[in-house]
Amino acid sequence: MMYNSSHVKVFFLSGLNGTMSNRVVLFSVMLLCYCFIVLVNVVLIVTIILVKNMHEPMYILLCSLCMNGLYGTTGFYPKFLWDLLSPVHVISYSGCLVQAFVVHSFVCSDMSILSVMSYDRYVAICRPLVYHSVMSKKRLLMLVSFSLFTTFCVSATNMILASRLKLCSPYVDRLYCVNLIIVKLACFSADTIVNNIVAYITLIIYVFHGFLIVWSYFYVIKICVNSVENRAKFMQTCVPHLTSLLIFLGTIILDVMHIRYGSTNLPQALKNFIAIEYLVIPSIMNPLVYGFKLTNIRKGILAGITFKIKLLRS
Repeated sequence: MMYNSSHVKVFFLSGLNGTMSNRVVLFSVMLLCYCFIVLVNVVLIVTIILVKNMHEPMYILLCSLCMNGLYGTTGFYPKFLWDLLSPVHVISYSGCLVQAFVVHSFVCSDMSILSVMSYDRYVAICRPLVYHSVMSKKRLLMLVSFSLFTTFCVSATNMILASRLKLCSPYVDRLYCVNLIIVKLACFSADTIVNNIVAYITLIIYVFHGFLIVWSYFYVIKICVNSVENRAKFMQTCVPHLTSLLIFLGTIILDVMHIRYGSTNLPQALKNFIAIEYLVIPSIMNPLVYGFKLTNIRKGILAGITFKIKLLRS
């Protein structure tokens, strides 16, 4: 039966159908996970904002990465936690489009921020004498603003194109809405041609981001090979960035490959894990990796904790 998208009022999310017997335990675990994500990201963001010697491009970009992590997980967790307590798992048509926009823009923003961070590391290590002039506050603001503007335009275009499709089913075999899933519900493949073209253009845009990262690290590694000082700087600041990048790309590629080519015979629990891992793992790992690796952040957090303890004692 064909459903015209203008008449679809709700989507039915079927990802939780087989796990409701353990929903109290799952709710408790996921609530703790969400609270932990909020805690570690907020602590890092507040530390960077309050400590003046961290008002440098690398830390500002890290702050943006953590804010984006909060943005993306907030687009998923509250609705997911509500579904765990609800007997019916539905989302309104407009709510589905908004959630798809949030998830899409979160992914694109993460890639943009990580690419700017790689360029920042290239300038810091390969051109240290002109670092502060090249990565000035004005230039940094311009790079971040352009990245976010591009992300908004790309994500909004994908959402608008998805909203015009005639749908053959309101049933989403997933825990939440994403553009690819909405497009797969379209009745006629001819209607999705424009969506697919824009999706490939989006892919090309962010592949160029990937080339920028590879280009940056090609020169960074080339410089670091012959310098003990630069190798130490690489281990201190580039390893956390590369770790965040590899975690992000690994989780995204796994989910996209599963949507495009994944088997429908996989256990529902495994499909659910694949669906949410890029929303959960990077948002947890980014503040932890940088918090443990960067000395200034550790000192800032410890100073904040010490100050809080002194206030409580007084």
